[in-house]
Amino acid sequence: MTRTSPAAWQRLWSMLPGRADIQAIRRNPRRDLLAGLTVAIVALPLALGFGVSSGLGAEAGLATAVVAGALAAVFGGSNVQVSGPTGAMTVVLVPIAAAHGAGGVLTVGLIAGVILVVLAFARAGRFMSYIPASVVEGFTLGIACVIGLQQIPNALGVGEVGGEHVLTSTWQAVQAFARHPDWTSVVVAVAVAVVMLAGARWRPGVPFSILAITAATVVVELVGWNVTPIGELPAGLPAPSLGFVDLGTVSALLPSALAVAALAALESLLSASVADGMTVGQKHDPDRELFGQGLANLAAPLFGGVPATGAIARTAVNVRAGAGSRLASLAHAAVLAVIVYAAAPLVSAIPLAALAGVLLATAVRMVEVGSVKAMARATRPDAVVLVSTAVATVVLDLVYAVLLGMLMAGTLALRSIARQARLDQVDLIGDLPGATTDEEHALLTEHIVAYRIDGPLFFAAAHRFLLELPDVTDMSALILRMSRVTTIDASGALVLKDAIEKLEHRGIVVYVSGIRDGHHKPLEALGVITRLAEEGRVFATTPEAIAAARTHLHDNGTLPVPPRTEPA
Repeated sequence: MTRTSPAAWQRLWSMLPGRADIQAIRRNPRRDLLAGLTVAIVALPLALGFGVSSGLGAEAGLATAVVAGALAAVFGGSNVQVSGPTGAMTVVLVPIAAAHGAGGVLTVGLIAGVILVVLAFARAGRFMSYIPASVVEGFTLGIACVIGLQQIPNALGVGEVGGEHVLTSTWQAVQAFARHPDWTSVVVAVAVAVVMLAGARWRPGVPFSILAITAATVVVELVGWNVTPIGELPAGLPAPSLGFVDLGTVSALLPSALAVAALAALESLLSASVADGMTVGQKHDPDRELFGQGLANLAAPLFGGVPATGAIARTAVNVRAGAGSRLASLAHAAVLAVIVYAAAPLVSAIPLAALAGVLLATAVRMVEVGSVKAMARATRPDAVVLVSTAVATVVLDLVYAVLLGMLMAGTLALRSIARQARLDQVDLIGDLPGATTDEEHALLTEHIVAYRIDGPLFFAAAHRFLLELPDVTDMSALILRMSRVTTIDASGALVLKDAIEKLEHRGIVVYVSGIRDGHHKPLEALGVITRLAEEGRVFATTPEAIAAARTHLHDNGTLPVPPRTEPA
């Protein structure tokens, strides 16, 4: 039997709740409880709406908000993070539900939970900080568009439509509405969305989503409009179940599970970072946050819930309501649990069109217009990455969109860095050692040329300028000054080697000076300077290299030997 190493136990222990968490809860429990109640009021319509949008029903959204919200609050890495079903996750789950049914979604959530726990132990949380801001902004913009498009069928009152892709289902919903138009659902959805958006500008602290949904439900019931309700909800959470897909289907779901885990990690850590920026003295632990989200996603599918992440909007509400500890998030989950057990019949009467209006307003509020404009105006590469990521999110897939955005951002960044690399001819005046006459100065500068390499010498830049070196003519010796080279990779070293060999083939003797510490290894490993060093043509300073070149030119008769001065 293999014994677990002490380091593994210590790592696990560091991710469990500790004394500091309990002390934070004791500071101001009343304020945290009130903040949790406020968040629960905001989270209820969102949990219902995202559950319906995922394809598993409103009860799945509530189960996720209760189970995942509680576990992530206890084991997560942020004191004020609120977790539950989100619009971004719904976008990923819709095609999975269409292809594999509810069992496929639950299985994907379970596998994603395992992946998140593994990422936590691998300390992968710190790598999320390397995602460019333009990718995040474009990703958020694209998600907002997708969430809005997903609500079109319910907002138009056409019910279920075919098509796994959001653009296809939206188009089919518009066609179905055009054949048999009924404006009742449209009026309900638009009214709820307008009340939420206008109310948020007028009184940001008032939960207009609940007020709008309540008013829409009452009006529909009194007037007798033919609007589809959510439907009957179970009174309470379902008992833990293992009703997942068979093992043969698991392999087919692995790519989807990786996508869900990546999205859960990305959105949760982004949300926790936003929470840090909104508070004073709060700092989340990224690896512990992954661990908490992993446990939440392991448990939620057992109760029929969908995969969960940290929710930026609900977390922001939690912070603004005065939350200072995990008690607020726990209270939010507890209030939703009470609603599940005590008010299921009332919730089941809410019109789907009203939930569509809530999510339409949520999609609009997700887009920070000022932030998008600022990012688009920052630099042209940022604008390109933002727009490309947003379009890819709508047209392709969330994971592909992020990968495409990061690939484009990396490519444009390399292009920008490569443009900083230069090859400049430099004057030898001041570096010529021991030249005593103007004639010798002139002869040396006529036969010796020096070039300085500035910036990175790597695959994206080396070919651009080093291949110009062999075009040097009418010179006997060439000095390569490398003191300003910032980095060297194998590609840059090989291009440099090729340039040196071509120069020597044309009879030009090459000397190298100023190689920085750490750059010798790639140059020696690829044989760039090994032979030059053996022949005494590698120097620490440029004057030393020029002195060696001068001696060589005197020895081969290119320059006259200076007269020797007899001692007095």
